Amino acid sequence: MSAPAPEYSYPVDLRQITDAPLVLVPDEAARRRLAGRFGITAIPAMEANVQLVREGERVTATGRLVADVVQSCRISAEDFPVHIDEPVHLRFVPPVGEITPDEEIELTADACDEIEYEGSAFDLGEALAQTLALAIDPFAEGPNADAFRAEHGLAGETPIGPFAALAALKKQD
Repeated sequence: MSAPAPEYSYPVDLRQITDAPLVLVPDEAARRRLAGRFGITAIPAMEANVQLVREGERVTATGRLVADVVQSCRISAEDFPVHIDEPVHLRFVPPVGEITPDEEIELTADACDEIEYEGSAFDLGEALAQTLALAIDPFAEGPNADAFRAEHGLAGETPIGPFAALAALKKQD
């Protein structure tokens, strides 16, 4: 069984990398598929400006990802717009090799942004989609969240949780 096709794909062949910056703008269908994947309402706009630098089989991609997304408030479920402006710093590398399950791996801050690829090409579009996914706040609250809390009695001053229960027991003594 093969892996499903990415919602937004922009394959880059190592042999075709130039000094020219890339401007990637997914079409409406790709943005709609990405919104579904990320569990948000919509992605009205998304653009990445990326510079690729090849160092042998390693490629560094730097630039910016700018997107406008519409997501639901975690309190009221009301849709609201969010503007995202993220730096892009990715490194595409050939496979590192086999790692045994019990082997300890030390990750440096520089190694965390490495994406392995096989062959002579990598998918810059999927990497940018993942960058966008990490920039979306899954617990974002819309501009009317406080009003919704107050209207539905969710803004009470009564603390909740295990420590609140312990405090209530202490007051009874």
